Amino acid sequence: MTADPDDHRNPYVARERILRTAYDLFSRRGIRAVGVDEVIERSSVAKATLYRHFRTKNELVIAFLERRQQVWTRELVLDESGRRGQTPEERLLAMFDVLDEWIHSDDFDRCTFINVLLEMGPDHPVGKAAIGYLEELRDMVKQRADEAGLYRTEEFARSWHILMKGSIIAAYEGDGDAARRAKRMAADLIEQHRSPDEPTRVPAGTSAPGR
Repeated sequence: MTADPDDHRNPYVARERILRTAYDLFSRRGIRAVGVDEVIERSSVAKATLYRHFRTKNELVIAFLERRQQVWTRELVLDESGRRGQTPEERLLAMFDVLDEWIHSDDFDRCTFINVLLEMGPDHPVGKAAIGYLEELRDMVKQRADEAGLYRTEEFARSWHILMKGSIIAAYEGDGDAARRAKRMAADLIEQHRSPDEPTRVPAGTSAPGR
């Protein structure tokens, strides 16, 4: 393949074409199933052009994850839920409305960060990057919980994140109401964190006091 003229006129054009191609392929098929040569062919660039912008496949995957964080986490889940709620609590709960609509759209492709983490493992550089982006979402949930005046917001954010991830996996299993179910549980979680005290925990198989 001859050198890509776009890379000489405007390097951004070639880089963006590579990244858009990789985004589509990695989102649909995962990381290991997509080779660099396929990205090169489908993006119509020279091999030297790709390696000029991304020295390794890992660099390309990490750039894909960064783009995914911007497109899915920030612009879809956070920005859209932020527009739908008037208060921090409403903006938190609206996250599940956004997830529900996404689950029922043609763009539903599971959680990329979970997929990559499971595929590559937590010790792989790409897996570590996926963990970092999952942590970023959890931090954003914690920030909304802080704004709502909730207590124990680190624990809250971790529990909330479990509901989000669980609803996505359940939806992929075929439960079309997963995000709506998770939203009801999320409302209960908010109530549990209105108080600075830990809620009374009843051991499994026993009855609460007074019952």
